[in-house]
This record gives sequence, C-alpha cells and structure tokens, in this order.
Amino acid sequence: MNHQPQSFDSSQAQSPDELVGMMARAGRAAQRVLAGMDSAARASALRLAAKHIRSGAEAILAANAQDVEAGRANGLSPAMLDRLVLDEARLEGIASAVEAVAALPDPVGQVIDQSERPNGLRMSRVRVPVGTIGIIYESRPNVTADAAALCVRAGNAALLRGGSEAAQSNRAILAAFQKGLVEGGVPEAAVQLIPTQDRAAVGAMLTASGLIDMIVPRGGKSLVARVQQDARVPVLAHLDGICHTYIHAAADPQMARAIALNAKMRRTGICGAMETLLIDAGFGEAKALLGDLLDAGCELRGDARICALDPRIVPATDEDWDTEYLDAVLSAAMVDNLAGALAHIDRHSSAHTDAIVTDDEAAAEHFLAAVDSAIVMHNASSQFADGGEFGLGAEIGIATGRLHARGPVALEGLTTYKWLVRGTGQARP
Repeated sequence: MNHQPQSFDSSQAQSPDELVGMMARAGRAAQRVLAGMDSAARASALRLAAKHIRSGAEAILAANAQDVEAGRANGLSPAMLDRLVLDEARLEGIASAVEAVAALPDPVGQVIDQSERPNGLRMSRVRVPVGTIGIIYESRPNVTADAAALCVRAGNAALLRGGSEAAQSNRAILAAFQKGLVEGGVPEAAVQLIPTQDRAAVGAMLTASGLIDMIVPRGGKSLVARVQQDARVPVLAHLDGICHTYIHAAADPQMARAIALNAKMRRTGICGAMETLLIDAGFGEAKALLGDLLDAGCELRGDARICALDPRIVPATDEDWDTEYLDAVLSAAMVDNLAGALAHIDRHSSAHTDAIVTDDEAAAEHFLAAVDSAIVMHNASSQFADGGEFGLGAEIGIATGRLHARGPVALEGLTTYKWLVRGTGQARP
C-alpha cells in the first residue's frame, strides 16, 4: 500500500530550484511518515526492495548496458568504466548489501547516555534521524541502492542526484527499489532521484537550506570541491583519497609484498587504493616489492633512491605526492625511519586512510597514535577502507572531517541526537 503523503508532477517545475524544492518538500513529508514507522517495518521494506532488485535484474542490466555503451563512446577511462559496469554478480552484491543494511541494529531511538541532575531532572540523549539527505554522486550505480537503503534504515528521506554516466542504471535500480518500499508501506517519496542531469539541479540542492538537512557528495575531486565551496547545507565528505602504505624496517617481507600489491592493484579506482608507497631504508626487500608492482602493470614514479632500484621506475614530480591517481600509477619514496614516514604523511595525506606494515608493535602503536587520518591501519591493505568490511553494511561514503562522523559513514553517521528531559514539576529558581 502506498502511503505517499504528497504527490506532485515534476514536469510542472519551471526551474531546477522549483524542481528541487518540490521534491524536497515531498521528501520531508515522507520522512515524517518513515520516522514514525517501527524498526521492523523499515527493515521489512528494505528486504522487499532487495527482492525487487533481484527480480528486476534483466531490466537493470539492460539499462546498465546502455550506460556502458555510451560511456565507451564518450571515452570514459577504464577506471570509470569499472565503476560503472554491472553484471549478475555485482547486482547480487547490491541486493545483498540492501539486505545487510536491513539486518543491522537500528540506531534510531538508541539512548547514548543518561544522567540525573541534583534537582531530580533526568537527562538522556537519544539518536534520531538527520531528516532529508541529499546525495550527489557520479558513475557508481550501486550508490543508488546503498544510499537509499542506509537512509531508509535510519529513518531519513533521500534525494539522489546521480551522474549522467549512470543515468539509465540509476533509474532502473531506483524503480525496483521503490517497488519494494511501497510494498512495505514506505512512502515512495522517501527515496527520489532528480530526473534531470542539468548541473543547475546540483546548485539548487546545495542551496536548499531548510529543505535538505545534509549533503553527501560521492565522486571526483572537482565534484566534492564544488559541493564544499558552494553548499549552504552541512556537508559530509572527503575530497581526496591520497592513501599511504609505509613498509617499516621490521616488516615481514612476504606480508609487505602481499599487502602493497593488494593495496594498489586489487582495484585501482576506489578511494581506499594506495596512492603513495613509503619504504623504510632499513627494509631489505624493497627491490622485490617494487618489482611485484611493476610486473603487475603498475607505473611507478619514485624519488632518487627508489628510481635507483629499477630502471623501469620514472622520477616523481612534486605534484605526484599530492595526486590521487585512481589508476595503475603509484608514487613511491624511501624514508630513513618512522619519523620520516610520519613527516611525509603529515605533509601529503588527505586524512583518508594510511597504513603501516611492521612486526614491531611499539612502532605500530606509535604510528596508529600519531597519524591523524580517519582510518589508520596496521598490517592490513588500505583496500579494507569500506563500510562493508568494517561490519557497517553498505556505506554512504568516507568522511575525513572532524565533525559529526568520520571514516566509513553508515547508519550511525546518518543520525543526530536530541535531549530528552524528564521532570517531576521542577521550576528553575
């Protein structure tokens, strides 16, 4: 049964501002209904959404094929095409991720803490939905389902604006998702997709203060930079994923080689991919480790000491240390010690994910404490920088700021809190 509290015809909008306003108001009305549903009902609606994604596989994959064909014709890079392409396995992964979110503990209503004042007032802080969340993203169609599922589970309405590269895929996924929501009693307007690729619609979302409560951008540097510069709505985002892996002098050689190769080459186009490799001068297997990367097809750009180890390595420029390649390209530097690695990371890290490989527990603990990034790892590939790998289900993004949420943002990051005060007739003197 469809309980959509407000219906409208988006074709009646005369401008992007009017369109976004109409959709946001419908979303806010739907969010009030959604927030009033109990946890089991929201979870059930998400399981139905996953069911419809599976049953709609043929239509979704056909739509995706259109996007991929257009992307190739328009010269999308291999990394961008990899983000765009769906197959049966990836679509099953999308449906499974929605079910995983449905199975997660519901943060809404959770009591964060409580106390009693000397005058008898009982205070508590309780998690509540943020409200209406705008998500602006580029070529990954899985974000449509991930973002929608996380918002619905946490009682939020979602206003989605996907990139033109995945326009057909996003529409097909959302159509299936909404069928499940409606079947589960959630208003259709709780999750909406902006029906135009006009860039002015993004600007309208960024300035919709009072209608949209938070913006989450997921995409390239230019998109995130524009959002952070122009938004009049709070933003939860990371700008770059300049992730470092430091191979300490006491690293196990086989572990170091395996982690470095995985951190860079498993998937080069994700934000958790290693972009700079730091090798301690005391590590004895540097040449072999670099050879693994070169043999795997990775272009290496190194400082003078790194270049001296293999003639296939080209000199790095100053710009390389601050570049998120999202491709099979890696900058590499040799450092004298842990202090040198920390200094390099402090200068060049984007505060996303940085890792150390070492068997020296004291060095590892010092690194974990000293590196001020959202995610800091010991003896693990930076490719684990993902909400699903953290046990959070699907993530809505990685946040590298210091306010509200940091690291993989999932359900808890999509809530805020309110104070509840219970008295017995107290009046302030």
